[in-house]
Amino acid sequence: MSAKPAAALAWTGVETGEAALIARCSAGDEVACSDLVEQHQRMVYQLALHLLGDHNEALDVSQEVFLRVFRTLGTFKGQSSLRTWIYRIVVNQAWNRQRWWRRRRQGDQVSLDEHVRARGERAFRDAGPAPDRLLDQKETADRVWRALEQLPFEQRTAIVLREIDGLSYEEIAFSLGVAGGTVKSRLARAREALRAQLVDL
Repeated sequence: MSAKPAAALAWTGVETGEAALIARCSAGDEVACSDLVEQHQRMVYQLALHLLGDHNEALDVSQEVFLRVFRTLGTFKGQSSLRTWIYRIVVNQAWNRQRWWRRRRQGDQVSLDEHVRARGERAFRDAGPAPDRLLDQKETADRVWRALEQLPFEQRTAIVLREIDGLSYEEIAFSLGVAGGTVKSRLARAREALRAQLVDL
């Protein structure tokens, strides 16, 4: 498939350098494809981990995401940044994996030790050297994570995209394929549910 750099450069949601990278990837440039993966692989893995709560599942989904990215890159029209478009693919792939789990009645729990290893830098960056304080923070982070896991997938996704990944309402709406008002209502319900579960904190 032939790339169209001129059209790509005119996309309002895409920076010039990013448009050039997309054009090179679409033209089959392996170096450009490697650059794209390198730029986004940490984000893809972390979002998949936050949504699924399992290291191995997050790795599998990450591979599926990039396969999907390169298969469908020709359909990317610049309605958003490339990052936001990839977020949408991650959410869809994670949702598919979640349904796959449900059909086979598999749990989606993650052990505290694995959670700490995977997210310790973010969850416990403020922890001091005192062992009792570290334990308290681990217990708190575990409770927050368990509370997140209890949310319906669409609410958990909205919370993760907003509070952990820092996306705007518009970016979340595009990533989830819903209206902005739907994003706000999902976030409101998710926050209310979390407050109810974590009221004693």
